[in-house]
Amino acid sequence: MNLNKASDFMAMHARTLDRRRFELLTGEGDQDALLAALNAYRNPDGGYGHGLEPDLRSRTSQPGPALHAFEVFEELGPATVPEAVALCDWLESVTLPDGGLPFGLHVPDPAGCAPFWAGADPGTSSLQITAVVAATAQRVAAHDEAVAGHPWLARATRYCLDAARAKGELHALELAFSLWLADAVHDTEVIELLGRQIPENGRVHVQGGLEDEMMRPLDFAPYPDRPVRALFAREILAAELRSLDEQQQADGGWLVDFVSYSPAAELEWRGYATVRAVSILTRDTAR
Repeated sequence: MNLNKASDFMAMHARTLDRRRFELLTGEGDQDALLAALNAYRNPDGGYGHGLEPDLRSRTSQPGPALHAFEVFEELGPATVPEAVALCDWLESVTLPDGGLPFGLHVPDPAGCAPFWAGADPGTSSLQITAVVAATAQRVAAHDEAVAGHPWLARATRYCLDAARAKGELHALELAFSLWLADAVHDTEVIELLGRQIPENGRVHVQGGLEDEMMRPLDFAPYPDRPVRALFAREILAAELRSLDEQQQADGGWLVDFVSYSPAAELEWRGYATVRAVSILTRDTAR
Protein backbone atom coordinates (compact mmCIF):
# COMPACT_ATOMS: atom_id res chain seq x y z
CA MET A 1 0.00 0.00 0.00
CA ASN A 2 0.99 3.60 -0.54
CA LEU A 3 0.55 5.38 2.78
CA ASN A 4 1.23 8.80 1.29
CA LYS A 5 -1.62 8.38 -1.18
CA ALA A 6 -3.84 7.01 1.59
CA SER A 7 -3.04 10.09 3.68
CA ASP A 8 -3.95 12.35 0.75
CA PHE A 9 -7.24 10.50 0.30
CA MET A 10 -8.10 10.93 3.96
CA ALA A 11 -7.30 14.64 3.87
CA MET A 12 -9.45 15.20 0.78
CA HIS A 13 -12.43 12.94 1.45
CA ALA A 14 -12.71 11.51 4.98
CA ARG A 15 -14.70 12.85 7.91
CA THR A 16 -12.74 14.36 10.79
CA LEU A 17 -13.21 11.30 13.01
CA ASP A 18 -11.57 8.92 10.54
CA ARG A 19 -8.83 11.43 9.76
CA ARG A 20 -7.98 11.51 13.46
CA ARG A 21 -8.08 7.69 13.62
CA PHE A 22 -5.79 7.46 10.58
CA GLU A 23 -3.36 9.96 12.12
CA LEU A 24 -3.15 7.95 15.36
CA LEU A 25 -2.76 4.70 13.42
CA THR A 26 0.15 6.05 11.39
CA GLY A 27 1.96 7.56 14.39
CA GLU A 28 1.14 11.22 13.90
CA GLY A 29 -2.09 11.51 15.86
CA ASP A 30 -3.29 13.08 19.05
CA GLN A 31 -5.50 11.13 21.47
CA ASP A 32 -7.30 14.21 22.76
CA ALA A 33 -8.13 15.27 19.21
CA LEU A 34 -9.47 11.80 18.41
CA LEU A 35 -11.67 11.73 21.52
CA ALA A 36 -12.96 15.21 20.72
CA ALA A 37 -13.88 14.09 17.21
CA LEU A 38 -15.76 11.09 18.61
CA ASN A 39 -17.58 13.18 21.20
CA ALA A 40 -19.10 15.30 18.45
CA TYR A 41 -21.43 12.30 17.93
CA ARG A 42 -22.18 11.80 21.64
CA ASN A 43 -25.52 12.48 23.28
CA PRO A 44 -26.13 13.58 26.89
CA ASP A 45 -27.47 10.09 27.70
CA GLY A 46 -24.03 8.56 27.06
CA GLY A 47 -24.96 6.98 23.74
CA TYR A 48 -23.97 7.96 20.21
CA GLY A 49 -25.84 9.00 17.08
CA HIS A 50 -25.70 11.82 14.51
CA GLY A 51 -24.37 9.60 11.73
CA LEU A 52 -21.51 7.94 13.63
CA GLU A 53 -22.84 4.83 11.85
CA PRO A 54 -22.82 6.33 8.32
CA ASP A 55 -26.08 4.74 7.15
CA LEU A 56 -27.88 5.72 10.36
CA ARG A 57 -28.07 9.53 10.21
CA SER A 58 -30.49 9.87 13.15
CA ARG A 59 -29.53 12.17 15.98
CA THR A 60 -30.75 9.57 18.48
CA SER A 61 -28.53 7.25 20.49
CA GLN A 62 -28.60 3.78 18.93
CA PRO A 63 -26.91 0.40 19.53
CA GLY A 64 -25.21 0.41 16.10
CA PRO A 65 -23.04 3.50 16.62
CA ALA A 66 -21.82 2.05 19.92
CA LEU A 67 -19.64 -0.28 17.84
CA HIS A 68 -17.79 2.66 16.32
CA ALA A 69 -17.38 4.38 19.67
CA PHE A 70 -15.82 1.26 21.16
CA GLU A 71 -13.48 1.05 18.15
CA VAL A 72 -12.12 4.45 19.11
CA PHE A 73 -11.86 3.53 22.79
CA GLU A 74 -9.80 0.50 21.75
CA GLU A 75 -7.54 2.67 19.60
CA LEU A 76 -7.00 5.07 22.51
CA GLY A 77 -5.67 2.21 24.66
CA PRO A 78 -3.94 1.74 26.99
CA ALA A 79 -5.43 5.09 28.00
CA THR A 80 -8.94 4.87 29.44
CA VAL A 81 -11.72 7.44 29.22
CA PRO A 82 -14.94 7.80 31.27
CA GLU A 83 -17.02 7.84 28.09
CA ALA A 84 -16.40 4.09 27.66
CA VAL A 85 -18.06 2.98 30.88
CA ALA A 86 -20.79 5.62 30.39
CA LEU A 87 -21.56 3.94 27.06
CA CYS A 88 -21.84 0.60 28.88
CA ASP A 89 -24.34 2.27 31.24
CA TRP A 90 -26.40 3.48 28.28
CA LEU A 91 -26.31 0.06 26.63
CA GLU A 92 -27.49 -1.53 29.87
CA SER A 93 -30.45 0.86 29.86
CA VAL A 94 -31.64 -0.34 26.43
CA THR A 95 -30.78 -4.04 26.80
CA LEU A 96 -33.76 -6.38 26.61
CA PRO A 97 -34.60 -8.91 29.35
CA ASP A 98 -32.78 -11.78 27.60
CA GLY A 99 -29.52 -9.81 27.60
CA GLY A 100 -29.57 -8.86 23.92
CA LEU A 101 -29.67 -5.44 22.28
CA PRO A 102 -32.34 -4.55 19.75
CA PHE A 103 -31.00 -4.01 16.24
CA GLY A 104 -32.25 -0.44 16.49
CA LEU A 105 -34.43 1.87 18.54
CA HIS A 106 -37.16 4.18 17.25
CA VAL A 107 -35.85 6.60 14.61
CA PRO A 108 -37.79 9.90 14.61
CA ASP A 109 -35.64 11.44 11.86
CA PRO A 110 -35.15 8.77 9.15
CA ALA A 111 -33.69 10.96 6.37
CA GLY A 112 -30.62 9.21 4.97
CA CYS A 113 -31.14 6.15 7.16
CA ALA A 114 -31.01 2.66 5.68
CA PRO A 115 -34.45 1.02 5.89
CA PHE A 116 -33.11 -1.81 8.04
CA TRP A 117 -32.13 0.78 10.66
CA ALA A 118 -35.24 2.94 10.40
CA GLY A 119 -37.56 -0.07 10.47
CA ALA A 120 -35.87 -2.10 13.20
CA ASP A 121 -37.98 -3.72 15.89
CA PRO A 122 -36.94 -2.24 19.26
CA GLY A 123 -38.54 -5.12 21.13
CA THR A 124 -36.53 -7.99 19.65
CA SER A 125 -32.93 -8.89 20.49
CA SER A 126 -30.45 -9.01 17.63
CA LEU A 127 -27.53 -11.42 17.75
CA GLN A 128 -25.87 -9.48 14.95
CA ILE A 129 -25.77 -6.09 16.65
CA THR A 130 -25.24 -7.40 20.18
CA ALA A 131 -22.30 -9.53 19.07
CA VAL A 132 -20.48 -6.81 17.17
CA VAL A 133 -20.92 -4.26 19.96
CA ALA A 134 -19.94 -6.73 22.69
CA ALA A 135 -16.95 -8.01 20.70
CA THR A 136 -15.55 -4.52 20.31
CA ALA A 137 -16.27 -3.72 23.96
CA GLN A 138 -14.36 -6.88 24.97
CA ARG A 139 -11.32 -5.55 23.13
CA VAL A 140 -11.63 -2.32 25.12
CA ALA A 141 -12.02 -4.39 28.29
CA ALA A 142 -8.54 -5.81 27.72
CA HIS A 143 -7.12 -2.51 28.97
CA ASP A 144 -10.09 -0.89 30.76
CA GLU A 145 -11.07 -2.55 34.05
CA ALA A 146 -14.27 -0.53 34.35
CA VAL A 147 -15.54 -1.86 31.03
CA ALA A 148 -14.33 -5.39 31.83
CA GLY A 149 -16.29 -5.44 35.07
CA HIS A 150 -19.46 -3.82 33.77
CA PRO A 151 -22.55 -6.04 34.15
CA TRP A 152 -23.85 -5.09 30.70
CA LEU A 153 -20.83 -6.66 29.01
CA ALA A 154 -21.16 -9.94 30.90
CA ARG A 155 -24.88 -10.18 30.07
CA ALA A 156 -24.39 -9.33 26.41
CA THR A 157 -21.52 -11.76 26.00
CA ARG A 158 -23.46 -14.59 27.61
CA TYR A 159 -26.53 -13.87 25.44
CA CYS A 160 -24.46 -13.94 22.24
CA LEU A 161 -22.47 -17.08 22.96
CA ASP A 162 -25.59 -18.95 24.06
CA ALA A 163 -27.51 -17.76 20.97
CA ALA A 164 -24.66 -18.68 18.63
CA ARG A 165 -24.51 -22.21 20.08
CA ALA A 166 -28.29 -22.68 19.93
CA LYS A 167 -28.99 -21.20 16.54
CA GLY A 168 -28.64 -23.23 13.35
CA GLU A 169 -27.00 -21.68 10.33
CA LEU A 170 -26.15 -18.04 10.98
CA HIS A 171 -26.43 -15.11 8.60
CA ALA A 172 -22.96 -14.13 7.35
CA LEU A 173 -22.87 -11.01 9.52
CA GLU A 174 -24.08 -12.89 12.60
CA LEU A 175 -21.41 -15.48 11.91
CA ALA A 176 -18.60 -12.94 11.56
CA PHE A 177 -19.54 -10.93 14.64
CA SER A 178 -20.13 -14.00 16.80
CA LEU A 179 -16.66 -15.18 15.82
CA TRP A 180 -15.24 -11.76 16.74
CA LEU A 181 -16.77 -12.11 20.18
CA ALA A 182 -15.68 -15.72 20.69
CA ASP A 183 -12.19 -14.69 19.62
CA ALA A 184 -12.13 -11.72 22.00
CA VAL A 185 -12.98 -13.96 24.97
CA HIS A 186 -10.87 -16.91 23.72
CA ASP A 187 -13.85 -19.27 23.48
CA THR A 188 -12.25 -21.85 21.21
CA GLU A 189 -15.25 -24.18 21.49
CA VAL A 190 -17.56 -21.62 19.86
CA ILE A 191 -14.90 -20.70 17.30
CA GLU A 192 -14.62 -24.33 16.24
CA LEU A 193 -18.41 -24.75 16.16
CA LEU A 194 -19.04 -21.65 14.05
CA GLY A 195 -16.02 -22.30 11.85
CA ARG A 196 -17.84 -25.32 10.41
CA GLN A 197 -20.16 -22.90 8.63
CA ILE A 198 -17.30 -21.33 6.65
CA PRO A 199 -16.23 -23.06 3.43
CA GLU A 200 -12.57 -23.81 2.73
CA ASN A 201 -12.12 -20.65 0.63
CA GLY A 202 -13.31 -18.55 3.57
CA ARG A 203 -16.07 -16.73 1.70
CA VAL A 204 -19.70 -16.54 2.83
CA HIS A 205 -22.31 -14.69 0.78
CA VAL A 206 -24.16 -11.92 2.61
CA GLN A 207 -27.81 -12.85 2.23
CA GLY A 208 -29.87 -9.78 1.36
CA GLY A 209 -26.80 -7.81 0.23
CA LEU A 210 -25.41 -7.25 -3.25
CA GLU A 211 -25.03 -10.24 -5.53
CA ASP A 212 -21.27 -10.35 -5.02
CA GLU A 213 -21.21 -9.13 -1.39
CA MET A 214 -19.15 -11.56 0.66
CA MET A 215 -17.72 -11.92 4.11
CA ARG A 216 -14.13 -12.99 3.56
CA PRO A 217 -11.38 -14.42 5.79
CA LEU A 218 -10.16 -11.00 6.93
CA ASP A 219 -13.74 -10.05 7.82
CA PHE A 220 -13.94 -13.08 10.09
CA ALA A 221 -10.38 -12.83 11.41
CA PRO A 222 -8.93 -9.32 11.02
CA TYR A 223 -6.36 -9.66 13.81
CA PRO A 224 -3.12 -11.69 13.48
CA ASP A 225 -2.06 -14.21 16.13
CA ARG A 226 -5.63 -14.71 17.36
CA PRO A 227 -7.48 -18.03 17.83
CA VAL A 228 -9.94 -17.42 14.99
CA ARG A 229 -7.11 -17.16 12.45
CA ALA A 230 -6.62 -20.94 12.86
CA LEU A 231 -9.82 -21.46 10.85
CA PHE A 232 -8.05 -20.44 7.66
CA ALA A 233 -5.12 -21.93 5.79
CA ARG A 234 -2.01 -19.78 5.79
CA GLU A 235 -2.02 -19.49 2.01
CA ILE A 236 -5.66 -18.32 2.02
CA LEU A 237 -4.83 -15.55 4.48
CA ALA A 238 -1.73 -14.54 2.53
CA ALA A 239 -3.79 -14.28 -0.67
CA GLU A 240 -6.45 -12.20 1.11
CA LEU A 241 -3.82 -9.81 2.45
CA ARG A 242 -2.33 -9.40 -1.04
CA SER A 243 -5.81 -8.80 -2.43
CA LEU A 244 -6.58 -6.17 0.21
CA ASP A 245 -3.31 -4.40 -0.56
CA GLU A 246 -4.10 -4.40 -4.27
CA GLN A 247 -7.56 -2.93 -3.71
CA GLN A 248 -6.14 0.50 -2.92
CA GLN A 249 -7.60 2.82 -5.54
CA ALA A 250 -5.80 5.39 -7.67
CA ASP A 251 -7.02 8.14 -5.33
CA GLY A 252 -5.36 6.39 -2.37
CA GLY A 253 -8.50 5.08 -0.66
CA TRP A 254 -10.38 1.78 -0.48
CA LEU A 255 -13.93 0.97 -1.57
CA VAL A 256 -16.72 -0.96 0.15
CA ASP A 257 -18.79 -3.69 -1.52
CA PHE A 258 -22.17 -2.78 -0.01
CA VAL A 259 -24.85 -0.18 -0.73
CA SER A 260 -24.70 3.23 0.95
CA TYR A 261 -27.89 5.15 1.64
CA SER A 262 -26.79 8.77 1.24
CA PRO A 263 -24.02 10.62 -0.63
CA ALA A 264 -22.41 11.48 2.69
CA ALA A 265 -22.42 7.87 3.82
CA GLU A 266 -20.77 6.69 0.61
CA LEU A 267 -17.73 8.88 1.21
CA GLU A 268 -17.72 8.26 4.96
CA TRP A 269 -17.64 4.51 4.42
CA ARG A 270 -14.64 4.93 2.12
CA GLY A 271 -12.74 6.79 4.83
CA TYR A 272 -13.72 4.13 7.35
CA ALA A 273 -12.71 1.34 4.95
CA THR A 274 -9.36 3.00 4.34
CA VAL A 275 -8.59 3.13 8.07
CA ARG A 276 -9.61 -0.54 8.33
CA ALA A 277 -7.42 -1.62 5.41
CA VAL A 278 -4.36 0.28 6.62
CA SER A 279 -4.88 -1.09 10.13
CA ILE A 280 -5.08 -4.71 8.96
CA LEU A 281 -2.13 -4.44 6.59
CA THR A 282 -0.02 -2.60 9.17
CA ARG A 283 -0.67 -5.19 11.87
CA ASP A 284 0.18 -8.11 9.62
CA THR A 285 3.30 -6.44 8.26
CA ALA A 286 4.52 -5.75 11.81
CA ARG A 287 4.35 -9.43 12.83
